Amino acid sequence: MPVNLSGRSFLRLLDFSTEEIEYLLKLSRNFKDLKRTGTPHRYLEGKNIVLLFQKTSTRTRCAFEVGAMDLGMGVTYLDPGSSQMGKKESIEDTARVLGRFYDGIEFRGFDQADVEDLAANAGVPVWNGLTDAWHPTQMLADILTVQENFNYDIKGKTLVFMGDAKNNVARSLMVVCAKLGMNFVACGPKECFPDPELVKTCEEIAKENGCTITLTDDAVKGCTGADVIYTDVWVSMGEPDEVWAERIKQLEAYRVTEKLMGVANKDAIFLHCLPAFHDTNTTIGADIAKRFGVSEMEVEDSVFESKASKVFDEAENRMHTIKAVMYATLQ
Repeated sequence: MPVNLSGRSFLRLLDFSTEEIEYLLKLSRNFKDLKRTGTPHRYLEGKNIVLLFQKTSTRTRCAFEVGAMDLGMGVTYLDPGSSQMGKKESIEDTARVLGRFYDGIEFRGFDQADVEDLAANAGVPVWNGLTDAWHPTQMLADILTVQENFNYDIKGKTLVFMGDAKNNVARSLMVVCAKLGMNFVACGPKECFPDPELVKTCEEIAKENGCTITLTDDAVKGCTGADVIYTDVWVSMGEPDEVWAERIKQLEAYRVTEKLMGVANKDAIFLHCLPAFHDTNTTIGADIAKRFGVSEMEVEDSVFESKASKVFDEAENRMHTIKAVMYATLQ
Protein backbone atom coordinates (compact mmCIF):
# COMPACT_ATOMS: atom_id res chain seq x y z
CA MET A 1 0.00 0.00 0.00
CA PRO A 2 1.47 3.41 -0.99
CA VAL A 3 2.57 5.70 1.86
CA ASN A 4 0.86 9.09 1.97
CA LEU A 5 1.95 11.55 4.68
CA SER A 6 0.46 14.67 3.10
CA GLY A 7 -0.97 17.02 5.73
CA ARG A 8 0.47 15.04 8.65
CA SER A 9 2.38 16.63 11.51
CA PHE A 10 5.69 15.09 12.61
CA LEU A 11 5.72 15.22 16.41
CA ARG A 12 7.08 11.84 17.58
CA LEU A 13 8.01 8.58 15.90
CA LEU A 14 5.57 6.56 18.01
CA ASP A 15 2.88 8.01 15.73
CA PHE A 16 4.46 6.55 12.58
CA SER A 17 4.54 2.98 11.29
CA THR A 18 7.67 1.10 10.30
CA GLU A 19 6.68 1.49 6.64
CA GLU A 20 6.23 5.25 7.00
CA ILE A 21 9.62 5.69 8.67
CA GLU A 22 11.30 3.57 6.00
CA TYR A 23 9.60 5.68 3.32
CA LEU A 24 11.01 8.88 4.84
CA LEU A 25 14.48 7.33 4.95
CA LYS A 26 14.32 6.30 1.28
CA LEU A 27 13.09 9.77 0.38
CA SER A 28 16.03 11.22 2.34
CA ARG A 29 18.48 9.14 0.28
CA ASN A 30 16.90 10.46 -2.91
CA PHE A 31 17.19 14.06 -1.76
CA LYS A 32 20.80 13.49 -0.73
CA ASP A 33 21.58 12.21 -4.23
CA LEU A 34 19.87 15.22 -5.80
CA LYS A 35 21.82 17.61 -3.57
CA ARG A 36 25.17 15.99 -4.30
CA THR A 37 24.63 15.95 -8.06
CA GLY A 38 23.44 19.55 -8.07
CA THR A 39 20.07 18.56 -9.48
CA PRO A 40 17.42 21.25 -8.83
CA HIS A 41 14.45 20.01 -6.78
CA ARG A 42 12.29 23.05 -6.10
CA TYR A 43 9.22 20.85 -5.74
CA LEU A 44 7.48 23.08 -3.19
CA GLU A 45 7.99 26.44 -4.87
CA GLY A 46 5.45 29.02 -3.72
CA LYS A 47 5.05 27.55 -0.23
CA ASN A 48 6.30 29.21 2.98
CA ILE A 49 7.27 27.89 6.39
CA VAL A 50 8.02 29.45 9.78
CA LEU A 51 10.59 28.25 12.33
CA LEU A 52 9.66 28.86 15.99
CA PHE A 53 12.67 28.53 18.29
CA GLN A 54 12.47 28.65 22.08
CA LYS A 55 15.82 26.80 22.19
CA THR A 56 18.71 27.91 20.00
CA SER A 57 20.34 25.55 17.53
CA THR A 58 22.93 25.30 14.77
CA ARG A 59 22.02 22.10 12.90
CA THR A 60 18.24 22.22 13.29
CA ARG A 61 17.88 25.81 12.09
CA CYS A 62 20.31 25.44 9.20
CA ALA A 63 18.85 22.10 8.12
CA PHE A 64 15.33 23.50 7.96
CA GLU A 65 16.41 26.73 6.25
CA VAL A 66 18.64 25.15 3.60
CA GLY A 67 16.25 22.24 3.07
CA ALA A 68 13.28 24.55 2.62
CA MET A 69 15.14 26.83 0.21
CA ASP A 70 16.34 23.84 -1.82
CA LEU A 71 12.68 22.86 -2.14
CA GLY A 72 11.86 26.38 -3.31
CA MET A 73 10.10 27.58 -0.16
CA GLY A 74 10.28 30.87 1.69
CA VAL A 75 11.45 30.73 5.32
CA THR A 76 10.78 32.96 8.35
CA TYR A 77 12.86 32.40 11.49
CA LEU A 78 11.49 33.56 14.86
CA ASP A 79 13.89 33.36 17.81
CA PRO A 80 12.73 33.40 21.46
CA GLY A 81 12.45 37.20 21.48
CA SER A 82 10.78 37.62 18.10
CA SER A 83 7.22 36.46 18.78
CA GLN A 84 4.54 36.86 21.46
CA MET A 85 3.96 33.10 21.72
CA GLY A 86 3.45 32.07 25.32
CA LYS A 87 3.90 35.63 26.60
CA LYS A 88 1.20 37.95 25.29
CA GLU A 89 -0.40 35.34 23.06
CA SER A 90 -1.31 31.73 23.77
CA ILE A 91 0.12 28.81 21.83
CA GLU A 92 -3.35 28.15 20.43
CA ASP A 93 -3.84 31.71 19.16
CA THR A 94 -0.33 31.82 17.71
CA ALA A 95 -1.04 28.58 15.86
CA ARG A 96 -4.29 29.91 14.40
CA VAL A 97 -2.54 33.04 13.12
CA LEU A 98 0.55 31.35 11.69
CA GLY A 99 -1.52 28.59 10.11
CA ARG A 100 -3.17 31.27 7.94
CA PHE A 101 0.19 32.70 6.83
CA TYR A 102 2.29 29.58 6.39
CA ASP A 103 2.10 26.12 4.86
CA GLY A 104 4.13 24.49 7.64
CA ILE A 105 5.45 25.27 11.12
CA GLU A 106 8.62 24.00 12.82
CA PHE A 107 8.87 24.20 16.61
CA ARG A 108 11.96 23.73 18.76
CA GLY A 109 11.39 24.22 22.46
CA PHE A 110 10.80 22.75 25.87
CA ASP A 111 7.34 21.31 26.48
CA GLN A 112 5.96 18.59 24.21
CA ALA A 113 2.49 19.95 24.98
CA ASP A 114 3.41 23.17 23.15
CA VAL A 115 4.17 21.44 19.86
CA GLU A 116 1.06 19.28 20.31
CA ASP A 117 -1.05 22.44 20.83
CA LEU A 118 0.45 24.01 17.70
CA ALA A 119 -0.42 20.94 15.65
CA ALA A 120 -3.95 20.78 17.05
CA ASN A 121 -4.72 24.41 16.15
CA ALA A 122 -2.60 25.44 13.15
CA GLY A 123 -4.43 23.60 10.39
CA VAL A 124 -1.07 22.95 8.66
CA PRO A 125 1.69 20.38 9.29
CA VAL A 126 3.82 21.03 12.38
CA TRP A 127 7.30 19.51 12.76
CA ASN A 128 9.00 18.85 16.08
CA GLY A 129 12.57 20.17 15.90
CA LEU A 130 13.14 19.08 19.53
CA THR A 131 11.29 19.13 22.83
CA ASP A 132 12.28 17.87 26.24
CA ALA A 133 10.39 14.65 25.45
CA TRP A 134 11.25 13.82 21.82
CA HIS A 135 13.69 14.58 18.99
CA PRO A 136 12.20 12.83 15.92
CA THR A 137 14.00 14.65 13.10
CA GLN A 138 17.35 13.78 14.69
CA MET A 139 16.42 10.11 14.67
CA LEU A 140 15.97 9.99 10.91
CA ALA A 141 19.43 11.49 10.43
CA ASP A 142 20.90 8.99 12.90
CA ILE A 143 19.34 5.99 11.21
CA LEU A 144 20.25 7.18 7.71
CA THR A 145 23.86 7.39 8.91
CA VAL A 146 23.68 3.86 10.32
CA GLN A 147 22.20 2.61 7.05
CA GLU A 148 24.99 4.21 5.03
CA ASN A 149 27.63 2.47 7.14
CA PHE A 150 26.03 -0.99 7.07
CA ASN A 151 24.98 -1.27 3.43
CA TYR A 152 21.40 -0.31 4.32
CA ASP A 153 20.98 -3.62 6.18
CA ILE A 154 20.33 -2.58 9.78
CA LYS A 155 17.86 -5.18 11.06
CA GLY A 156 19.49 -7.08 13.91
CA LYS A 157 22.22 -4.47 14.43
CA THR A 158 22.73 -3.23 18.00
CA LEU A 159 22.73 0.44 19.00
CA VAL A 160 23.93 1.39 22.48
CA PHE A 161 23.07 4.74 24.07
CA MET A 162 25.59 5.72 26.75
CA GLY A 163 24.74 8.15 29.57
CA ASP A 164 21.42 9.70 30.57
CA ALA A 165 19.10 7.17 28.92
CA LYS A 166 15.95 8.97 30.06
CA ASN A 167 16.61 12.07 27.94
CA ASN A 168 14.80 13.00 24.71
CA VAL A 169 17.46 11.58 22.39
CA ALA A 170 17.70 8.21 24.16
CA ARG A 171 13.91 7.88 24.35
CA SER A 172 13.58 8.64 20.64
CA LEU A 173 16.37 6.22 19.72
CA MET A 174 14.66 3.44 21.66
CA VAL A 175 11.47 4.02 19.68
CA VAL A 176 13.09 4.18 16.23
CA CYS A 177 15.24 1.11 16.89
CA ALA A 178 12.18 -0.88 17.97
CA LYS A 179 10.28 0.26 14.88
CA LEU A 180 13.10 -0.69 12.49
CA GLY A 181 14.25 -3.98 13.99
CA MET A 182 17.46 -2.79 15.68
CA ASN A 183 18.44 -3.99 19.14
CA PHE A 184 18.56 -1.07 21.58
CA VAL A 185 20.70 -0.93 24.73
CA ALA A 186 20.25 1.84 27.30
CA CYS A 187 23.53 1.96 29.24
CA GLY A 188 23.78 4.28 32.22
CA PRO A 189 23.07 4.54 35.94
CA LYS A 190 19.81 2.92 36.97
CA GLU A 191 18.33 6.25 38.03
CA CYS A 192 18.80 7.39 34.41
CA PHE A 193 16.96 4.48 32.80
CA PRO A 194 14.05 5.43 30.51
CA ASP A 195 10.47 5.56 31.76
CA PRO A 196 9.20 2.01 32.47
CA GLU A 197 5.94 2.57 30.57
CA LEU A 198 7.83 3.67 27.47
CA VAL A 199 10.18 0.69 27.84
CA LYS A 200 7.16 -1.62 27.96
CA THR A 201 5.68 0.00 24.84
CA CYS A 202 8.97 -0.30 22.97
CA GLU A 203 9.44 -3.91 24.05
CA GLU A 204 6.06 -4.74 22.48
CA ILE A 205 7.01 -2.95 19.24
CA ALA A 206 10.46 -4.61 19.25
CA LYS A 207 8.93 -8.05 19.64
CA GLU A 208 6.86 -7.47 16.49
CA ASN A 209 10.02 -6.49 14.59
CA GLY A 210 12.36 -9.22 15.89
CA CYS A 211 14.64 -7.09 18.06
CA THR A 212 15.25 -6.40 21.75
CA ILE A 213 15.35 -3.63 24.36
CA THR A 214 18.03 -3.96 27.06
CA LEU A 215 18.78 -1.80 30.11
CA THR A 216 22.14 -2.09 31.88
CA ASP A 217 24.34 -0.08 34.22
CA ASP A 218 27.47 -2.04 33.20
CA ALA A 219 29.38 0.02 30.59
CA VAL A 220 31.59 -2.82 29.33
CA LYS A 221 28.72 -5.28 29.15
CA GLY A 222 26.52 -2.72 27.42
CA CYS A 223 29.06 -1.95 24.69
CA THR A 224 30.26 -5.49 24.04
CA GLY A 225 29.29 -6.52 20.51
CA ALA A 226 27.73 -3.15 19.69
CA ASP A 227 27.45 -1.94 16.10
CA VAL A 228 26.69 1.67 17.05
CA ILE A 229 27.70 3.52 20.22
CA TYR A 230 25.82 6.77 20.71
CA THR A 231 26.07 9.44 23.39
CA ASP A 232 24.81 12.93 24.15
CA VAL A 233 25.73 15.89 26.35
CA TRP A 234 25.40 15.34 30.08
CA VAL A 235 23.50 18.57 30.76
CA SER A 236 20.74 19.56 28.36
CA MET A 237 19.86 23.06 27.21
CA GLY A 238 17.73 24.86 29.78
CA GLU A 239 18.95 22.87 32.78
CA PRO A 240 20.55 24.89 35.62
CA ASP A 241 24.32 25.21 35.76
CA GLU A 242 24.31 23.71 39.25
CA VAL A 243 23.64 20.20 37.92
CA TRP A 244 27.09 19.85 36.33
CA ALA A 245 28.76 18.55 39.49
CA GLU A 246 26.06 15.92 40.00
CA ARG A 247 26.02 14.79 36.35
CA ILE A 248 29.80 14.47 36.09
CA LYS A 249 29.85 12.27 39.17
CA GLN A 250 26.84 10.31 37.94
CA LEU A 251 27.85 9.77 34.30
CA GLU A 252 31.67 9.77 34.21
CA ALA A 253 31.72 5.97 34.15
CA TYR A 254 29.71 6.10 30.91
CA ARG A 255 32.07 8.29 28.92
CA VAL A 256 32.64 6.72 25.49
CA THR A 257 36.31 5.73 25.52
CA GLU A 258 38.69 3.88 23.23
CA LYS A 259 38.43 0.96 25.65
CA LEU A 260 34.65 0.77 25.23
CA MET A 261 34.89 1.12 21.46
CA GLY A 262 37.38 -1.74 21.63
CA VAL A 263 34.78 -4.19 23.00
CA ALA A 264 32.28 -3.24 20.28
CA ASN A 265 32.27 -4.98 16.90
CA LYS A 266 35.33 -4.23 14.76
CA ASP A 267 33.33 -2.11 12.28
CA ALA A 268 31.32 -0.30 14.96
CA ILE A 269 30.63 3.40 14.51
CA PHE A 270 30.34 6.28 16.98
CA LEU A 271 27.46 8.77 16.81
CA HIS A 272 26.64 12.00 18.67
CA CYS A 273 23.83 14.46 17.85
CA LEU A 274 26.14 17.42 18.65
CA PRO A 275 27.33 19.75 20.01
CA ALA A 276 29.83 17.57 21.88
CA PHE A 277 32.14 18.31 24.81
CA HIS A 278 35.14 16.26 23.69
CA ASP A 279 37.80 18.91 24.43
CA THR A 280 38.20 22.33 26.06
CA ASN A 281 37.80 24.40 22.88
CA THR A 282 34.47 25.89 24.01
CA THR A 283 33.70 28.30 26.83
CA ILE A 284 31.67 25.64 28.65
CA GLY A 285 34.32 22.98 28.09
CA ALA A 286 37.06 25.25 29.39
CA ASP A 287 34.93 26.23 32.39
CA ILE A 288 34.17 22.61 33.31
CA ALA A 289 37.85 21.69 33.00
CA LYS A 290 38.77 24.56 35.32
CA ARG A 291 36.05 23.79 37.88
CA PHE A 292 36.09 19.99 37.89
CA GLY A 293 39.35 18.93 36.22
CA VAL A 294 37.45 17.15 33.42
CA SER A 295 38.79 17.92 29.93
CA GLU A 296 36.60 15.39 28.08
CA MET A 297 33.02 14.73 29.10
CA GLU A 298 30.65 12.35 27.33
CA VAL A 299 33.28 11.17 24.79
CA GLU A 300 37.06 11.03 24.58
CA ASP A 301 38.55 13.31 21.95
CA SER A 302 40.40 10.36 20.43
CA VAL A 303 37.06 8.59 19.81
CA PHE A 304 35.37 11.74 18.51
CA GLU A 305 38.20 12.28 16.00
CA SER A 306 38.59 8.61 15.07
CA LYS A 307 37.64 6.89 11.79
CA ALA A 308 34.76 5.24 13.63
CA SER A 309 33.21 8.64 14.30
CA LYS A 310 30.47 9.51 11.82
CA VAL A 311 29.17 12.57 13.66
CA PHE A 312 29.59 15.01 10.78
CA ASP A 313 27.92 12.67 8.28
CA GLU A 314 25.13 12.46 10.85
CA ALA A 315 24.98 16.27 11.10
CA GLU A 316 24.76 16.65 7.32
CA ASN A 317 22.01 14.06 7.20
CA ARG A 318 19.79 16.31 9.34
CA MET A 319 19.33 18.44 6.22
CA HIS A 320 18.43 15.58 3.90
CA THR A 321 16.03 13.89 6.32
CA ILE A 322 14.33 17.16 7.34
CA LYS A 323 13.87 17.92 3.64
CA ALA A 324 12.17 14.54 3.27
CA VAL A 325 9.79 15.25 6.16
CA MET A 326 8.84 18.67 4.80
CA TYR A 327 8.30 17.36 1.26
CA ALA A 328 6.31 14.32 2.37
CA THR A 329 3.95 16.32 4.58
CA LEU A 330 3.51 19.35 2.30
CA GLN A 331 3.21 17.78 -1.16
